[in-house]
Amino acid sequence: MINSITIKNVATYNEDGIQITDLKKINFIYGANGSGKTTLSNYIENPEDSGFSDCIIDWKNDLPIKTLVYNKHFRDNNFGKGKMPGVFTLGQATKEEIENIEKLQAELSLIKNEGIQKKETIEKQIAKKKSHEDTFRDNVWDKIYKRHELNFKEAFVGFLTKEKFKEKVLYEHLNNTSTQKSIEDLKRRALTIFGKIPQKIEMIPIPDFSKLLEIENEKIWQKKVIGKADVEIAKLIQHLNINDWVNEGRRHIATDSDICPFCQQHTITTDLRKQLEDYFDKSFVDDTSSIKEYVEEYNRTASNLTNILQGIEEKEKLKEETKLNLESFSAYVKTLNSQFISNIGLLNNKIKEPSRSIELIFIKEQSENIKKLLEETNEAIIKHNKIVDNYTTEKKQLISDIWKYVVDDNKDTISDYIKKANGLQRGIDTLNKNQEELRKKYLEIDVKIKEAAKKITSVQASVDEINKTLDSYGFVNFKVVPSKTDANQYQIERENGEIAETTLSEGEVTFITVLYYLQLVKGGLSGDTVKDDRILVIDDPISSLDSSVMFVVSSLIKEIIKSIKDKDYNGPIKQLILLTHNVYFHKEISFIDGRTKENNDTFYWILRKNGDISNIESFEKKNPIQNSYELLWQELRNREKNSAITIQNTMRRIIESYFKILGKYSDDKLIEVFENKQEQDICRSLLCWINDGSHCIPDDLFIEKPDTAIDKYFDVFKRIFQETNHIEHYNMMMGEKDEESSDE
Repeated sequence: MINSITIKNVATYNEDGIQITDLKKINFIYGANGSGKTTLSNYIENPEDSGFSDCIIDWKNDLPIKTLVYNKHFRDNNFGKGKMPGVFTLGQATKEEIENIEKLQAELSLIKNEGIQKKETIEKQIAKKKSHEDTFRDNVWDKIYKRHELNFKEAFVGFLTKEKFKEKVLYEHLNNTSTQKSIEDLKRRALTIFGKIPQKIEMIPIPDFSKLLEIENEKIWQKKVIGKADVEIAKLIQHLNINDWVNEGRRHIATDSDICPFCQQHTITTDLRKQLEDYFDKSFVDDTSSIKEYVEEYNRTASNLTNILQGIEEKEKLKEETKLNLESFSAYVKTLNSQFISNIGLLNNKIKEPSRSIELIFIKEQSENIKKLLEETNEAIIKHNKIVDNYTTEKKQLISDIWKYVVDDNKDTISDYIKKANGLQRGIDTLNKNQEELRKKYLEIDVKIKEAAKKITSVQASVDEINKTLDSYGFVNFKVVPSKTDANQYQIERENGEIAETTLSEGEVTFITVLYYLQLVKGGLSGDTVKDDRILVIDDPISSLDSSVMFVVSSLIKEIIKSIKDKDYNGPIKQLILLTHNVYFHKEISFIDGRTKENNDTFYWILRKNGDISNIESFEKKNPIQNSYELLWQELRNREKNSAITIQNTMRRIIESYFKILGKYSDDKLIEVFENKQEQDICRSLLCWINDGSHCIPDDLFIEKPDTAIDKYFDVFKRIFQETNHIEHYNMMMGEKDEESSDE
């Protein structure tokens, strides 16, 4: 059965749509033409159509059943092609054959009911297991995650939803083989490993001071570099200690002049030149050259080392965490730079005065301090980088140890959960196995029914039944016959053998298609579908039918309704949804008996269209349509759900029914009951308005907003009942309190 239908975003159903809930075995839906009935029946017939993508059918026990829909589409699809598909029924089956099929059907019904009960039990067990899982999920979330979140949240990353955390707890309980550690050990390791991921640190290059140390240890710095002692002029130079002064002046003696650069006299003789050259011999020149080279190299090397050390200091200062003791390093570098400056000054003096010995400040101690500090720093960096290299392994082991601790700490809770969950699952598996056995048994019996039905079904029984009904109600000038080319198809034939399809009236076509549908209800388009379960959807089967034929159709459908309601009924029809716009047909088809007003298997709805939007109202077991006159007043009571045009027509029909037919009031007499001309004009305006709305096509004369007009004319409509002394009737029909009576 269908439990409920939701239909929206199609035709006259907007984005909110309607929902027809709590459908019963028998369902009557009344609605005027254009209110959306056919859209509803089309959806039930073809729910997979893309136009109904936002619509939903909710099936009982999630078991869809074949729907058999009568509507305009059914009529067009089965009439107008020259032939209609034949309907297979049990035909002339013997009593024993029919009883055998009915026995199999009863057995099939019992199995189906047992299967539904089993399914409900399975669903309850699944829900029970789900509740057990949810309780456990919440429990471990509070007892494990919330309790250890502060210290071990990093270990829980990737499982920070309750469901994922629950699954991880169960996995670790079954698979974690780590050795259990103390909570104190885990917290200590977590402080080191969790948090910011450590990065590798670059090693610090250690400068090479060896060249400077070699230069500083050269003996030449203590050596007094002077000229050759056995030269005659040597005694004077050395006595006066003017070796460096003479050497400097010697460079200024021009090669082609005898003028002395010191006294500016013509004293430079060839002999003096010879003595000076002999005094400042090759040994002196080599020593002074070496001094200059050493000094240049010292300057260059010291400058490079200074830049390197400054670069190290600046780079380490930029790091968030450096392994270098910057305070000590800066002090060592500052001292070293000061030594460089002093030494460079001494060395420059040695170049100027080679004859003087100098004592350099040895940088050995500072260089060793710097080297030692950098070496210690690099050792720390190596250790750090080893930690980084092993970080993934260490972190993985810590996380495993944490999970081992938390699951072992809660092992009783986890074990109890698993034990109960496994028990529930075993029960579900057993029920599923039983359900599968029932399904196999069901299929076996279903096959037996189909095979039995195949042997005793034919289309001729349907032909005979349709023709018998046609003959009984005066349709004698045509009949249904099997096709001459295909015995499993029908044709409509005149008495003279001519095909009657194109010459039938609209009423005759409607009647013949309804009879064909009702045969299809009892049978199937093939022998093996005769006893298939089905849901009937009948949409306005009495269009173009006269009253007598309408009575025939309603009687035939009422027989189906009676069968469905029978508590012992095991036939294939499981539900009926009937839609109609005809008040008389609705009243006739929904009549139960003279005593019973309500039935638990029957629900009622009214489908309306307000503007361009369809809406539905449920009346449950109470039939809202008692007779046509009461229905008219009901439309007025629900005027906010109807359009202005519908209201006009309703008012006209009430006035005609009550005043003109029952009270024999003409329009003029109704107008005359008002005392003054102004009130008569108001009444005349109402009568013109309702007749215009019900008999004419609305056009652009309707300039005024319809809702405003409705309010005005409702007042006038009520005044008519007041002025004719029939206000009690108005109040009764509108469900209003009799104000005049209460005043008295």
